[in-house]
Amino acid sequence: MDKNLIFQPLTFRHLTVKNRIFRSSVTGRWDNYDGSGTQARVNWENKFAKGGVGAIISSYVPISIEGRITPNVVTIDCDERIPFWQTVGETVRRYGCKYIIQLSHSGRQRDIEGIENTQTLKKGIKPLPAPSTTNQADQINGLPANNMSTAKVRAIIQDFAQAARRAKEANLDGIELHSSHGYLINQFLSSAINQRTDEYGGNLKNRYRFLQEIVGSIRQVVGDDFHLQAKISVREFNNIIPPWEKSGNTLQEAIQICQWLEDDGVDAIHVSRGSTFPHPLLPSGPFPYRMLRYTYDTMTSSGGKSSFRNLILFRYRFLWPLFQLIWGRLPRKIEASYQQPVSGLEIEAQWLDQYFREHVSTKEFQQLLNKHQGTVLRDAKEIKQNLKEIPLITTGGFQQASYINQAIAGEYTDGVSMARTLVANNDLVHQFQQGRDIAARPCTYCNECLGAYLELPLGCYSLDRFYQRSVANLTGMEREKATREAEEARTREVMTVFTPPPKPYIPAME
Repeated sequence: MDKNLIFQPLTFRHLTVKNRIFRSSVTGRWDNYDGSGTQARVNWENKFAKGGVGAIISSYVPISIEGRITPNVVTIDCDERIPFWQTVGETVRRYGCKYIIQLSHSGRQRDIEGIENTQTLKKGIKPLPAPSTTNQADQINGLPANNMSTAKVRAIIQDFAQAARRAKEANLDGIELHSSHGYLINQFLSSAINQRTDEYGGNLKNRYRFLQEIVGSIRQVVGDDFHLQAKISVREFNNIIPPWEKSGNTLQEAIQICQWLEDDGVDAIHVSRGSTFPHPLLPSGPFPYRMLRYTYDTMTSSGGKSSFRNLILFRYRFLWPLFQLIWGRLPRKIEASYQQPVSGLEIEAQWLDQYFREHVSTKEFQQLLNKHQGTVLRDAKEIKQNLKEIPLITTGGFQQASYINQAIAGEYTDGVSMARTLVANNDLVHQFQQGRDIAARPCTYCNECLGAYLELPLGCYSLDRFYQRSVANLTGMEREKATREAEEARTREVMTVFTPPPKPYIPAME
């Protein structure tokens, strides 16, 4: 097997990426309340481009204020945003990295509505129901929804087209349509969520119509030579809380959607899974109770019918097993019969940092890799085998070079996207180039970064990765001091995005 498959260029119809690793969409609240961008956002993207990824898929970028997940996330809802996005693209291209902007609309999955999406009543301020394909609240937080009019549907389609125009005028390298994880496009596609009775609901072809018309409208505005890809949940597993809920779209339905997308002019498919975010199966790993007990209170203002219940469940440790019993039901069922489709090299102790191994042993980390890496690959291969020629990108806990090479060599995927594992090690691609198979302090799949984003800067919060010295023989005050040093190191790393702009890039001399 060619050990350098990761570093072979990946060619799409109108775009070539220098290697097979994409920084996947990962959201942080670094921007201004009005949706304008900040230097912190530029610095964040610069870290991954400098670290060697072939392309960056932006965080969730709302096409309108009503379609954002939270405030303080940069939008692309007006022409005033074009110069900022142009700056982002120019910054990452200094390293030969491409920039693909992910156009999105939350639909009912709007975590924190912001003042623009509220109404004032005699009893106080109340969140407006978000436009959706149903009047039913989401099943995780109980966020309010409104089955929008047909006229509203068509207006949002045009919002996507105008956002695409702005992306092209900003000289970005491409667009990704966020059609997965329970956001608005997925709310149309999903048989479990879509309750419409017009031409946008019912059978699969009708449920696809919204996405089809978005693709068509974008092509009319940007032409056929601008890169356009779609992120799709290959299985929705929607019945995650009450088991009597519909499961949602199947793999066969996802295959059909992807085939239609290829016929309609999409240049690549990016596969994931799940009908909401977070979902028990994505991102894989434990639920971040420890972090959410401190950050979830922000959600109680969102109007979600279940948010106060969740706050109580997350705040008190003795209630965590109750939530885990429900949340873990689906992973337990699937993991019981799951077998890794490919395998990387067996982890050797000397590959891992000695201080890291005191908290996560080599054996424990090998088990984490076996459980969480490549979780979508089997379904991805089914999708890939049913496409005519466009490339496929797959997400799912990747962080081992030998494993990624095996996945590409086995034709499970053409490229991989990574979020948490690159948040932990921004320079992971460079480490692969230097011959490492795994980072010395790898991602532990703890998902505390996910729990932090509601109130804290995005970054790696796994304390196991930040110890600066051995604690094996320390007790009392000395052990507490070592832990404080690790906490300080973690804070310094998280806060790097708030430092001054990156220095001008000077390529190394040959």
